[in-house]
Amino acid sequence: MKKKNLYIAIACLSLLSLNTSAQNRTYDGPNKMNTWSITGYGGITKFFGDLKEYDFKLGENEKLTGGWGLSVNKQLSPIFGVQLTGYNGQLQGSKMGVQSSITGNTYNASFNSPSFIQLTLDGTVNLNRLLLGPNKMRHWKIDAHLGGGIMYYHTDLKYSNLDTGVSGEFSSNTNASSKTAGTWERNGSTYTREWVVPAGLAVHYELSPRFDLGVDFTYSYVNTEKLDLTVGGLSDYQSQAGIWTFAKGDSKNDGWGMASIALTYKLGKNPVKSKDGVYNTESGRYHLRWADPKSLIPVPYNPTLDDADSVAKANMPKPVDPRLYTDSDGDGVADLFDKEANTPMGSIVSGGGVAMDLDKIIRDAIKNNLPKDECEALFSNIEFDTDKAIIRNASKETLSKVVELLNMRVNCRIVLVGHTDARASDSYNVALSRRRVDAAKRFLIRAGLQDPSRIIAEYYGELRPIADNSSVEGLQSNRRVEIKILPQNSIRSTYPAGFRK
Repeated sequence: MKKKNLYIAIACLSLLSLNTSAQNRTYDGPNKMNTWSITGYGGITKFFGDLKEYDFKLGENEKLTGGWGLSVNKQLSPIFGVQLTGYNGQLQGSKMGVQSSITGNTYNASFNSPSFIQLTLDGTVNLNRLLLGPNKMRHWKIDAHLGGGIMYYHTDLKYSNLDTGVSGEFSSNTNASSKTAGTWERNGSTYTREWVVPAGLAVHYELSPRFDLGVDFTYSYVNTEKLDLTVGGLSDYQSQAGIWTFAKGDSKNDGWGMASIALTYKLGKNPVKSKDGVYNTESGRYHLRWADPKSLIPVPYNPTLDDADSVAKANMPKPVDPRLYTDSDGDGVADLFDKEANTPMGSIVSGGGVAMDLDKIIRDAIKNNLPKDECEALFSNIEFDTDKAIIRNASKETLSKVVELLNMRVNCRIVLVGHTDARASDSYNVALSRRRVDAAKRFLIRAGLQDPSRIIAEYYGELRPIADNSSVEGLQSNRRVEIKILPQNSIRSTYPAGFRK
């Protein structure tokens, strides 16, 4: 029953490893990781069974034995992995004064298994990652491993009967010497096959991106009590009673252990080693044996309010001169460019904001017979009553002069830009500014403007005030249509007609 439970535990461990592998696919994504490695083992071996004096030290007639091994390792996740392990080594044991329960004779006996071979498939569990997480003992790896496999062995036994003085020796491995009865011929000897279950603990340290150094102790449970050619109290070495039968003796199954130094070479491309838990995936590929894939994903930056404020201040554009948005005298020229910032209300000014006499300009054009394709930039405003789109009488005179000038200068165009004060809703004010522009446009056409296609209309509602809307004077200044007389080939307005920002 105990063996059955042990096999079930091995199967569960293997399934758990494969299941965990399926759930840890991060290292197959943008940050690929190395997962394969090879480990070499070298150390001392120890037999545990009937013919032994002590468990963890040599008996009187025993010699120190050793072995070596090699494993191919695949890391499935930061916690679980699998390894295919092969061992080759020697086992010896002895015991003085073995009394046979068959004849009652007392024997001195010793055995030697000169070259056994073992091959197993083990599952591994990284205990410090499992119990402590990825941030503690980063460069240490403590693995518990458990598996199953086969062992081939050949045993030679020597004995002496202390009662009769008879001594002798014989070897194992006939077809009936094993419960599994599997054999293998090697170097003239017949090797018996037995099932074996290894379990152990390994402690490794990450030396470099390629090499790990550690120690390992593995105990292998062998499915026989005849590894030492002794069947507990049933054995009689002269008659070999019980050695060649399948009878179960009084003793437990045999086992052997190996304490070894392990050197691991990690396979894969561009290997790198983490430095104090800091990972740089651009420098190379980390090994899943040592790094959690989640550690390779940078922690998202969540700025505090102070951080956000400092970033905003660092990227804030330089302050814009407020004079670019103000027109103190309401002549249509911003204060930043206005060379005469206090022209009387309703004045017609040049592009530099200097007041000009439109009558004089017209008279000089007629008198001097100036070319019709010359056009000088002129600016002016006409104002409206509250919530009205009716041209005032004073504004009609200005518009009439504009018509006269445009008819003389065929290379000029006129831009009408409508505005309102801040009262009423935004949508209503946009519509009102459009009605004011349309009223000024109709007046120009009715006043005899030739080629009305030279009229360009824009309207912005309350979005572009030139004065403070908190005073009566400011409200009056904002209720306006700007008149801009410009050359036909000059740069057109930033926004097309009818568009409001």
